[in-house]
Amino acid sequence: MKRILVATNDRKTPATVSECFDSAPDLDTARDRDSMLHALDRKAYDTLFVDIDFLSLPGPDGNGFAAALSRLWEKNTHLEVVILVTPDRIREAVRAVKAGADNYLTYPVDRVEAKYVVESLYEALKLQTEVDYFRAQVGVGAHTQMVGTRTPAMREAFEKVRLVAPTISTVLLTGETGTGKGVIARLIHALSNRRQGPFVSVHCGAIPDTLIESELFGHEKGAFTSAVKRKLGRFEIAAGGTIFLDEVGTITPSAQIKLLQVLQDRVFQRVGGDVDIPMDARIIAATNIDLEELCEKGGFRKDLFYRLNVFPVNIPPLRDRREDIPMLAEFFLEKLNHMHIKDVRGIHPSVLNAFAAYAWPGNVRELENLIERAFILETSRMLTPESFPSELAANATPAASMPLDLSLPLAEFRERAKENAERHYLKELLALHRGRINRTAEAAGISTRQLRKLLTRYGIHKEEFK
Repeated sequence: MKRILVATNDRKTPATVSECFDSAPDLDTARDRDSMLHALDRKAYDTLFVDIDFLSLPGPDGNGFAAALSRLWEKNTHLEVVILVTPDRIREAVRAVKAGADNYLTYPVDRVEAKYVVESLYEALKLQTEVDYFRAQVGVGAHTQMVGTRTPAMREAFEKVRLVAPTISTVLLTGETGTGKGVIARLIHALSNRRQGPFVSVHCGAIPDTLIESELFGHEKGAFTSAVKRKLGRFEIAAGGTIFLDEVGTITPSAQIKLLQVLQDRVFQRVGGDVDIPMDARIIAATNIDLEELCEKGGFRKDLFYRLNVFPVNIPPLRDRREDIPMLAEFFLEKLNHMHIKDVRGIHPSVLNAFAAYAWPGNVRELENLIERAFILETSRMLTPESFPSELAANATPAASMPLDLSLPLAEFRERAKENAERHYLKELLALHRGRINRTAEAAGISTRQLRKLLTRYGIHKEEFK
């Protein structure tokens, strides 16, 4: 509810001001300057409608409006001020506005004019709020715009992010490829006390095994044949900030040992060096594989896993957060509209229906890529089915919604429906088990050989679901 103070000797003005609001405001009146100041001391008002005589104090500029307004804002920094004047004193009202007042009205106050002023003040406040919001977004990074969700599992993940961000604890992000682990890592950094420091991202799986230690910890000149000069490692560059180790499960056994030492001792040495360098970076690691299972197979050190798994955060796959798909699609579309000289303002309902039924093996990254591709192809003001790959709708259609072809004999229709259902079932099951043949076959109650034959028959590739 709006809290309004009307400070004037005119008896009709308070009622006129009250009529400007859709619902009755919390409105008080003051008949002189002293009672106005006393009311402002007692209560925090949103807007003050004030007679100009209550403000026109002597000052070096000849009117003293600036000093009078400053006195009001000392009591309430967010107070909006509307000056009330007789028509012959409009020049004084303009000087008051130049001194900082928000607007003015003339006696007798007209309800339509007053309503316009009230609405303009609201729009100005709304615009300023949006400006402040976007400034905050720039301060912490555009990725924070993506933290909205309607999915309980994702809300839980964001709540964990909020709790762990201010700490220096090591975070392990788990989830399938394309779920947005990198975005979450940047969000943790942006919300942390290290936000002013660097954010250094390392894709461990993209670095050759022979260079991983040099990339992470640096090397001294002459440490190996191509080391012609000293090189700083990513840990050293990330000092005072955050280092993000993406696909940490791919690093070599020797690098695992050195990383474990860094986590334990908080110091490291460059390759070929013997000087201990303090490790002053917050570590966030991410993986799309089951590290516990990898530990059991001997592919990853258990002690390193326990060091990394201090605060685990699981990012659910997109198929488990289908409620968020329309919101994410709109976000990506709006982002593209800002980046390109093009104005596509909506997504066709049939496209959203296909999105809702699709298995999303590539998760959020696949959704973003599909939106971008369609945006480039689209010639209308809305993303239509024609701008998306035909297989999106084909792969998304469950057996229950298979179109009826009454020209087919019953036996043939039954066979096609069976194949369609099997194809959809296998894709969902593969996505659930991240493309693992053994687990998918076990869940389906068939042998791995039978599963491979079915995948070949339906043209399904397990790599798409990892």
